[in-house]
Amino acid sequence: MTEVLVTGGAGYIGSHMCVELLQAGYDVVVADNLSNSSARSLQAVQRITQKPLSFVEMDIRDEERLAALFRSHRFDAVLHFAGLKAVAESVAEPLRYYDNNVNGTLRLVEAMSSAGVKTLVFSSSATVYGTQERVPIDESAGTAPTNPYGRTKLQVEQLLHDLGDADAQWRISLLRYFNPVGAHPSGEIGEDPNDIPNNLMPYIAQVAIGRLPCLRVFGDDYATADGTGVRDYIHVVDLVNGHLRALDYLQANTGVAVHNLGSGRGHSVLEVIAAFERASGRPIAHEVVARRPGDVARSFADPGKANRELNWTATHDLERICQDAWKWQTRHPDGYRTA
Repeated sequence: MTEVLVTGGAGYIGSHMCVELLQAGYDVVVADNLSNSSARSLQAVQRITQKPLSFVEMDIRDEERLAALFRSHRFDAVLHFAGLKAVAESVAEPLRYYDNNVNGTLRLVEAMSSAGVKTLVFSSSATVYGTQERVPIDESAGTAPTNPYGRTKLQVEQLLHDLGDADAQWRISLLRYFNPVGAHPSGEIGEDPNDIPNNLMPYIAQVAIGRLPCLRVFGDDYATADGTGVRDYIHVVDLVNGHLRALDYLQANTGVAVHNLGSGRGHSVLEVIAAFERASGRPIAHEVVARRPGDVARSFADPGKANRELNWTATHDLERICQDAWKWQTRHPDGYRTA
């Protein structure tokens, strides 16, 4: 049995990760400050798996508590999801984002180093690529993030590359996500934004359930099949299975590895709306408004490197993504606040 620490494990992706880890036979300890998550997600994780996990409510920037956590456990690896992730919020509050995302990671790897734990899977983002005109995007593409959130992810990547260069004992996986969506097929856990959703899929789901009146579609004059922006949507269960494959990869490889996690397919906004209408049986009210500055027509991954090196591929299509997202939303119309 292997014990792992999951930072941010009560969040959207972290909670799905906990399910897969427990079902794969890992012992799981979650550290989360619950700033943008709910402890109810972890109760649901244990209902799904019928297995226990340990939860410590804490901030990873708390050096004393972090050191105590590593003294009280013998972790074999850390999966690091703790971080703030809203692009618009990062523009308004850059200092908060740099402190939480960059400083938090620095504190974490210092504690890991002191405890002799040198296996880390980091939750990065395709936002590090910035605006790319050529698609699909592979790992050799240049990095030029266009907002503070993306810059914090890239700074952490650079920090971890430097760490790996300085100490050959480190085993580090940097996973660049495209657009995680959907929910666990049980309907027990899913995406529960604290405020108005920043991302397309939870916004559509909340329009369908009646929490929001209308979806705004930013531009319908792009050079795409229907004029709306095309993005790569990956089911959250596929995404976290990529982390399991990354853990396997790190058992056999030292150094720092970078992999895209995406489906390798692009879907337009109108395609996603139509798929969700089929899944929910409800019309999705929407209106076209002006483009947002900085948005590109198409962005989707080349996941070939992850296919080859991690033996991983996304298996859930858009129809299944929408079905699982709708199942979560109908069972939890008010998210984890639903009685």
